[in-house]
Amino acid sequence: MQYDPVPKYLLQGRPEDVIHFMLGHANFEVIAVLETEQPTVEVRRTDSLIRVRLEGQDVLVHCEFQTGDSTAVPMDRRMARYIGSLIERYGLPVLAFVIYLRPNAGRRDKGYYNQALPGHEMLVKYKVIRLSELDGQSVIESGHAGVLPFVPLMKPPSDVSSEAWLRACFQATESLALDTATKLDIQAGMGILSGLSHPLDTVRSIMYQEGFMDAIMRESSFTQYMVQQGIEQGERERAIADILDVLEIRF
Repeated sequence: MQYDPVPKYLLQGRPEDVIHFMLGHANFEVIAVLETEQPTVEVRRTDSLIRVRLEGQDVLVHCEFQTGDSTAVPMDRRMARYIGSLIERYGLPVLAFVIYLRPNAGRRDKGYYNQALPGHEMLVKYKVIRLSELDGQSVIESGHAGVLPFVPLMKPPSDVSSEAWLRACFQATESLALDTATKLDIQAGMGILSGLSHPLDTVRSIMYQEGFMDAIMRESSFTQYMVQQGIEQGERERAIADILDVLEIRF
């Protein structure tokens, strides 16, 4: 399953919610979601870049979503390159985050690049968020709908089984005071991301039992986005197969 476009789509749909989650407060204003796929900013499709006004100053919030560890190039070196490129292009402070989606991913990520050469010291810091270490119930109770698709990847309450937790996450979307289309996109995103830490058969079964699947098939713009990503990359059949694998949507 190609997970890369999923977090980017969800963040761009409700950036205030995700930024609030990352910063830990709401004292900011989203100015613009910026395009990251530019030659001078060598970032991947999963990267998201948002211009924010924070305490009267414009800053860039850069978020890198990782399903697993960065192996070819260590994450600290990648982030140093990304942050340097953004500063060069925009001339603004950068608040950088790496969010690890899979359980046990990012354990060795220290959250900084350190060059300790005397006379040429360099320290580039970024925040590391490992979803599997976070209390999912408190995130549900925060009311930030844009973060809900990620909650199944977080820690459940101690007395709740994995399957019961997944079901509770989907049920939490039902009470959202949102239009139907937005709610379906959140449920579709949750369904796909859940496959990173829950058996796909369990994900499918719960989505059918809760009555989400048919509506997602008919009405979710998220589904069409996923197909379009495959078309743009010349992988239409692969994109449709991915969605069939996770959501069993029939085209």
